[in-house]
Formats: sequence, structure tokens, C-alpha cells
Amino acid sequence: MAPTAEYEIIRTFDAPRALVYAAWTEPEHFSRWFGPRTLATPIGRIRLDVRPGGAWQATLTGDEGFEVTLRGTYREVAAPGRLVFTTGDPDAPGDGPASVVTLELDESEGRTTMRFHQFGVNTDQEHAEQARAGWIEFFDRLSEHLAGHLAGHLAGHLAGHPADEPAVRPVGGPVARPA
Repeated sequence: MAPTAEYEIIRTFDAPRALVYAAWTEPEHFSRWFGPRTLATPIGRIRLDVRPGGAWQATLTGDEGFEVTLRGTYREVAAPGRLVFTTGDPDAPGDGPASVVTLELDESEGRTTMRFHQFGVNTDQEHAEQARAGWIEFFDRLSEHLAGHLAGHLAGHLAGHPADEPAVRPVGGPVARPA
């Protein structure tokens, strides 16, 4: 029988649940936090078909042409509170590691608690601990992204325009907003 391992990570973010969910399901957000700090996840190399049976794929890139592609399938999608997806193919993993991830998001007073549970096959405890450490780094980056996104939104609001419609100020001219 193939070795299995599982773990849970619980994090609370100072962000509404809908934004945390969007960070998991929209490439524009996903590209800003998914992966270790030493690698990039270009938006053009992300596919998130967020529906039961839909595929997800993200290619992380690094120095000297390094690339690694992670992929899986969504098993459950219940926006904005729950996602269940695979990494690899846990039903037929071959010799490689694979897993099922269950993500639950609960909001209270504008903060979101994320419960991340990963059950791996072809995974021993040492590999699981390395994966857990990697996810913790990802979630540190997620926290930074959410804080930056909210700060940008607040700054835009205080300046009198939405964050997704930045003010344009020609040199020496008045502020103009896109129509």
C-alpha cells in the first residue's frame, strides 16, 4: 500500500471571504501569491477552470529557464466558502505524489479563517512536512497580497475613485478618471 500523510493549516486573514476566495479562483490574484518567493507564477501560465471536474494548472518559473507545472482537478466548488481540488491524480498516482486539498473559508467581522487540509498519497511524513512548509510560505505571500490589495482599494477610495480605476494626472493638469 502506498504511504499516505495528511495535515491541516489554519490561517486568519484580515480580508473578507469573497476576496480570499477570489485569490484562489482568479488568475489576477492567484499569480501574486502562489509559489515560493524565489519563483514567479506568470498570469499567462495559469489556468483555473473553477467548476466540479474543471482543471487547474499553474507553471512556476525561475532563473535560467527553470519551470515546474502543478496541476489538478476541482472536485467541489461552493463559492465563496469551500473548494476541494486535487494535486496530481490521487485516484491513479502512479509513482508520484498526489493529494486532495479541502479549503474552507469562514468569515467573521470582516476577517476570514481559512482551513486548509491536504491528504496525500505516495507521500511519506517527510515529504508532507516539506509540502506543509511550502504552503505556509505561500500563505504568507497570500496574506501580503490581501493586505496590499485592501490598502490599494482603501487608498483609491480615499482619493475619491475606485482602486480599479486609478486617477490619471497629466503633468501640471487636473485629475481625470477613466469614463
